[in-house]
Amino acid sequence: AGVNRVSLGVQSFQDSVLAWMHRTHDAAGALRAIQVLREGGIANISIDLIFAVPASTGRRWGYDLDAALELDVPHISVYGLTVESHTPLGRWVARSDVTETPEDAFEAEYLRAHDALTRAGFEHYEVSNYGKSGQHSRHNWAYWTRRSYGGLGPSAHEFDGVERRWNAGAYTDWVGHSSRGEDSTVGREVLDLEQAAAEIVYLDLRTNRGLAIGPSEREHLCRFEDAGWGRVSEDWRFRLTGLGWLRLDAIAGDLTLVRSR
Repeated sequence: AGVNRVSLGVQSFQDSVLAWMHRTHDAAGALRAIQVLREGGIANISIDLIFAVPASTGRRWGYDLDAALELDVPHISVYGLTVESHTPLGRWVARSDVTETPEDAFEAEYLRAHDALTRAGFEHYEVSNYGKSGQHSRHNWAYWTRRSYGGLGPSAHEFDGVERRWNAGAYTDWVGHSSRGEDSTVGREVLDLEQAAAEIVYLDLRTNRGLAIGPSEREHLCRFEDAGWGRVSEDWRFRLTGLGWLRLDAIAGDLTLVRSR
């Protein structure tokens, strides 16, 4: 069917952290899953890790990075823990039961992953993704380059090049639509020209492909280069550094505003 990679949401190799996240697996289970895949003939494996977990969990981020590298998988995704108000974590933070990771600690852990993984031969090719040579995610590149893609199942999104659509999020709702032979699409979106232009700036900046710029924008970008957040290459593309990706939203917003004038 064309499937050539399995991605596992490992998140951490420390049982106490997984329990705090309410994950149903433990570290040994993650290692067994990888072993089962390899015994089944699947070597193309990606694993996800979550950083910026509250210090109160006793999490050792360096330990998780070392454990991931020992597995010698070709692709690793690293995502920072974010607090959303409607989640259990959001309610814990609101009650002061948990203290959200400070920005300086968030930045330090992100940069530690960047340094450790690039030294190990991974290319940091997207704000959250690292791949060995030839092992970048072709699936995700479709999102970042605004190519068409399909979506199957609850909460799935799809894009036909013009319109985005998304399915019912709750499994029971999605099953109900499907069992009655109904369309499970619950939302649609078509960007206008201004919104599409802003999206292109954001999507291009989040990858190492970078954003194509014109000579008139060169001077404006000097302050970002001076801060170590990005650099303009000889092919006139502006590419963010690890520090710059931590400021992606602000930089993309700034450049979108400049281009709209």
